[in-house]
Amino acid sequence: MMFYKQLTRSIVFLLLLRFSAPGFGEPITVPAAPELPAKAYFLMDSNSGKVLAEHNADDKLAPASLTKIMTVYVAFHELKNGNLALGDQVTVSKKAWQTGGSRMFIQVDTKVSVEQLLKGIIISSGNDASVALAEHIAGDESTFAQLMNQHAARLGMANTHFTNSMGLPDENHYASARDLATLTRALIREFPDYYAWHSIKEFNYNKITQVNRNKLLWRDSSVDGVKTGYTEDAGYCLVASAKKEDMRLISVVLGSQSTNTRASQNQALLNYGFRFYATHQLYKPNESLAEARIWKGEKTMLQLGLLDGLYVTIPRRRFDDLQATVQVDEKIMAPVSVGDKHGTLSITLADQPFTSVPLTALETIPEGGIFRKIYDGALLLLK
Repeated sequence: MMFYKQLTRSIVFLLLLRFSAPGFGEPITVPAAPELPAKAYFLMDSNSGKVLAEHNADDKLAPASLTKIMTVYVAFHELKNGNLALGDQVTVSKKAWQTGGSRMFIQVDTKVSVEQLLKGIIISSGNDASVALAEHIAGDESTFAQLMNQHAARLGMANTHFTNSMGLPDENHYASARDLATLTRALIREFPDYYAWHSIKEFNYNKITQVNRNKLLWRDSSVDGVKTGYTEDAGYCLVASAKKEDMRLISVVLGSQSTNTRASQNQALLNYGFRFYATHQLYKPNESLAEARIWKGEKTMLQLGLLDGLYVTIPRRRFDDLQATVQVDEKIMAPVSVGDKHGTLSITLADQPFTSVPLTALETIPEGGIFRKIYDGALLLLK
């Protein structure tokens, strides 16, 4: 790549993305995604956020035990913030013990560690464990549901609302396929160490061994999660995630017909994504892409780039057709703070617009002293 430095005015320049890759010049043709007989489905790349397939992705549907993805997400946040510890002992209430459906088989008035409850939720899909953990974190399940909805709103899950921690049917308890993918993406990115528990195939508690219901963990070695669900209203549901090399996909199927069908449908989505698309990290977080003149500041040059870096998901064999241009704002004045927007990075694919993101300051530069302000002011008048 070539970076033009010392930009003193608004300028557009090319970041050369030229690497040897087969298929240069071929037309960009990708077959349509599989059409699946399910209420809704969704496929996205976890790193870039690129949507590769969708059907009824924003419909508000019963999520069944996929609800527990949010339950453990909330718990992971509490662990991260120091409000919870894996070794904390939770006293099992009568309500938790009596909760029906899939169970971890905890006993009333016994003590269970937070770590055991989390694994009982993730691996065994224990409704009883979900209630026990919700009560321990928030006092009661309805208060815990408020926490769930707060996190959902923060993540932008516009078509989701929770009333309980486990996914039992309720007319005000729903989620969309897109929202569940958004939640799963956040779970994987924010808590990679805890996420690893989703790939565990068996869990033993109270001398009872239960098998993870996600059949893809046995069928496909690239799959490492995430969660199954079933109620009569929701049908058979599955959120899956798989990683091959540096590419991670998230698939969601809601309202399938059987355990085998939901597994096969998710597998079809994952196979499609890996077969026809590739994800590339074009720029790393905090990588300087341009150096721009800043006026009346303690420094004269400002480093610009992307705080989060940039991934793109494109049809396979098309990397040579990517080009990037940077446009830097003219007359950037101090003070400047990290994250301030002062330009645009635009990506084209085969000369067609692909994506555009703000170019941001990678450093904070306060105002300079009086002499710097006078000197730069004079230069600006001359310009």
